[in-house]
Amino acid sequence: MAYVIGIDTGGTFTDAFVADQNNRLAAAKTPSTPPDFSLGFLNAVDDLALELDLTTAQLLADTDYIVHGTTSTLNALVTGDVAKVGFLTTKGHADSISIMNLEGRYAGLGTDQVQQMARTAKPAGLVPRELVFEVDERIDYKGAVIVPLDEQGVRESVREMLSVGVESIAVSLLWSFRNPQHELRIREIIKEESADMYVALSSEVSPRIREYPRNVTTIMNTQVGPRLAAYLRPLEEELKNRGFTGTLLVMQGSGGCVSSQDAPKHAVTTIGSVLTGGVVGCINLANALGHRNVISTDMGGTTFLVGLVSDGKPVTTTSTVLNQYTISTPMVDVHTIGSGGGAIAWVDAGGNLRVGPRSAGARPGPACYGEGGTEPTVTDADVVLGIVNPANFLGGKKSLSKALAVEAIRSHIAEPLGLSVTDAAQAIYAIQNAQTADLVRKVVVNSGQDPRDFILYSFGGAGPVHAASYSADLGVDAVVVPIGSTAAVFSAYGLASSDIVLTAERSQPHNFPPEPDVVNTTFEILEDELRQRLIEQGLEFDTIAFEREADIRYTMQMTEVSTPVATGKLDVHDIDAIGKEFERLYENIYGKGSGFSEAGLQIITYRVRAIGQLHIRPVLPEHQLVDEPVQPSGTREVFLDVVHGVEPTTIYDYTQLGSGHRIEGPAVVEAPTTTVALPRGTTTTVDRLGNLVIRYDSARKEN
Repeated sequence: MAYVIGIDTGGTFTDAFVADQNNRLAAAKTPSTPPDFSLGFLNAVDDLALELDLTTAQLLADTDYIVHGTTSTLNALVTGDVAKVGFLTTKGHADSISIMNLEGRYAGLGTDQVQQMARTAKPAGLVPRELVFEVDERIDYKGAVIVPLDEQGVRESVREMLSVGVESIAVSLLWSFRNPQHELRIREIIKEESADMYVALSSEVSPRIREYPRNVTTIMNTQVGPRLAAYLRPLEEELKNRGFTGTLLVMQGSGGCVSSQDAPKHAVTTIGSVLTGGVVGCINLANALGHRNVISTDMGGTTFLVGLVSDGKPVTTTSTVLNQYTISTPMVDVHTIGSGGGAIAWVDAGGNLRVGPRSAGARPGPACYGEGGTEPTVTDADVVLGIVNPANFLGGKKSLSKALAVEAIRSHIAEPLGLSVTDAAQAIYAIQNAQTADLVRKVVVNSGQDPRDFILYSFGGAGPVHAASYSADLGVDAVVVPIGSTAAVFSAYGLASSDIVLTAERSQPHNFPPEPDVVNTTFEILEDELRQRLIEQGLEFDTIAFEREADIRYTMQMTEVSTPVATGKLDVHDIDAIGKEFERLYENIYGKGSGFSEAGLQIITYRVRAIGQLHIRPVLPEHQLVDEPVQPSGTREVFLDVVHGVEPTTIYDYTQLGSGHRIEGPAVVEAPTTTVALPRGTTTTVDRLGNLVIRYDSARKEN
């Protein structure tokens, strides 16, 4: 029997999903184990084995590959627990990473923060000035060598770095993406001086125009590469000791995975590792359900994540901002706020109630967990309001304490604000739903899309508790809660159903239209590079496909729009079609009439994705069709919305629901891994895959 396992390590829980070649499925959810998250990973594998009535050794021996979504690189960058890096750049450009392209004070900040410019500040420097070294060399924009590389100067700089204990070295020279000759030679010199030194070259990590983000991307890759390797190697060794003979894969922010051997070399691509599994899961589920446009919302214990699937494909971005630094690496465009079930409610100095971004995490967790947490969280409010049943949390695997939740809300929120505990919990619930709804609306509208054209998917342990509330005013046609075998481990399902995805890109700016030979040759070089990397993954693929795109802009603009390009040999008519598609996409994003063809177009960067399809692809099973009327398991007093307040609410056991069953709110559906809140004015049906499909009636919309 051949298995595939997906392991998604979050800040609060580690989720696991397994499928075999005969489509036998199982899922598990276990607390994460910071600071050593590998322990939670291994615990999750043990739980999967129990679900399948196997020993861990039996399961691992029959597992072809494990796909891991890890917080390792993101945590390292956010906390500053990174390798000590030395940075080599072209003479005269050492200060580029501190000048930050004049955007360092505001990059990644919200409009409210930017408007308070006097209160903004640049982030801490990526590399101390004493570890930044300049080298004599110069390559021009055409790739011609103007000043030869001063090899002796490079060697002296490397020796000085080694004398102060650098753990890795980043190399980013001007125009290296047009000619990497000098960077490649510098790596040879570094290896001559220190054979085991981790080295990252900008021509390999980010061969894209714009000096500052290319430097940042290369440095960050160099900071986290050694840390990722230090996390993966012992984990892989322990898996082998437990009987694993397959391949460990690591999820990337681009929406596909890569081998654990290759991942540290391209560590920066794994920053969004834990953010993208859910989006990949949405794509696969949407294909089964016939949905082309999906809003992916994932609310776990720590964060609330939003991504988009448009016309069957994830919406991606070619750059992102982390800690106010701009990174140039293709990623699925996932937005996040600290507003998960473990988000802490608190009163600020002005007497205002806030929710998040701090989280109780896995240790100590919400107050109701009874594991030492004393601050109130969203989950504590859900318990106090009767939505979450303390005796049936995670299918009864964990008991919660309503008394501890009440005390936390009373002491930290209710008394300081002069509210009753119930009113305080209701306020926490309302704020949580408002700020998550705001993020969803912002992501959809800012992408140039209309929410009414989308179906919203809600998953994660806390997502179904709040989905009907945070989606109520968006105008979406329906909300799908994938509550069958994936339920609260939907991101892990996404990991298990992902493929190998590799990306190669190269900036080669020129005016539009370019000569077809130039375009064809550039894409062919990138595809050859990816074919070699696919071979290096050490896996067999059912199919291999390539996707092309080009970053194009109007002349003199500073930002580009990624535009799809057809595969195969292109002629002048194909090139013309690329330009027309760019202008269509431009107006779709910025508004009708915003284009300006008279300015002319420029093609800046070419990009290719290689998708190697793995041979085990989980297929969600059909849910049992039940003719008998749905039977509730009980009733209790529950608060589901501010209009109707606390009211008698019907409770349903999900395990007793079948395909075709219909439920009207107010109601609560309790599943083994999550709880679904259904306010008055909603109608829910169970579809053929066991998902709950929530729709709003006209009365609800009027309210």
